[in-house]
Amino acid sequence: MSNPSYPQTDNKERTPRQFITFSYYKLDPAWRRLPAGERERGKADWMAVVREYSATGMIVVPYSCVGLRADHDILLWRIDYQLERLQQMQAALSRTGLGQYLAPSHNFLSMSKRSLYVDEVTPEQEKMRSVIRPGRGKYIFVYPFVKTREWYLLHPQTRQGIMDEHIQVGNKYPSVKLNTTYSFGLDDQDFVVAFEGDKPEDFLDLVMELRETDSSRYTVRDTPIITGVKGTLEEVVATLGG
Repeated sequence: MSNPSYPQTDNKERTPRQFITFSYYKLDPAWRRLPAGERERGKADWMAVVREYSATGMIVVPYSCVGLRADHDILLWRIDYQLERLQQMQAALSRTGLGQYLAPSHNFLSMSKRSLYVDEVTPEQEKMRSVIRPGRGKYIFVYPFVKTREWYLLHPQTRQGIMDEHIQVGNKYPSVKLNTTYSFGLDDQDFVVAFEGDKPEDFLDLVMELRETDSSRYTVRDTPIITGVKGTLEEVVATLGG
């Protein structure tokens, strides 16, 4: 579902711009020592807030990072056309019984924007890239991405030529869906990239091959890389234990 209010519009594209957050949470182990009834009420209230905002147009996709990262337990991939609603939702989550023990451990903020580079192999994908439609794969791999200043000083045609190789490699792995979002001026990174798919081995092979492309020369930072497993809201919360 989409929020009916579209305040952010790219003048060139005439396309509404989405705000995106990849919001990570870490559980305080003290929560597991609470009485069972208190834990159940806290979980129910926390999930009710997620459903409330989802019902009014915000896109929320939950993932579990339990057992995959020591520093994060849950990821909520959230998309909305109003930045304030993302804040309001977090405030509401924090007021719940579970939210008092489920502290934000990391957050990436970005926006949707049409790619500056042309995909000559699959040009039909160009329009799709200006709107993020999440939730395709069972697994997600998210990381911030920072390019060197030298990259941005290259001639646009030079950058397109380098990206042609990058795009060609990506198209060899159709099972992996790339979502590129833009953070310039909003957060510490240039981009946040989220790869979705059902085959982690394909993503691993893709990243290995991308390391050998010319574009990798201009990478400053592409960590932390955080892996999550998609599930229903109930399934993801259940991985917290207790």
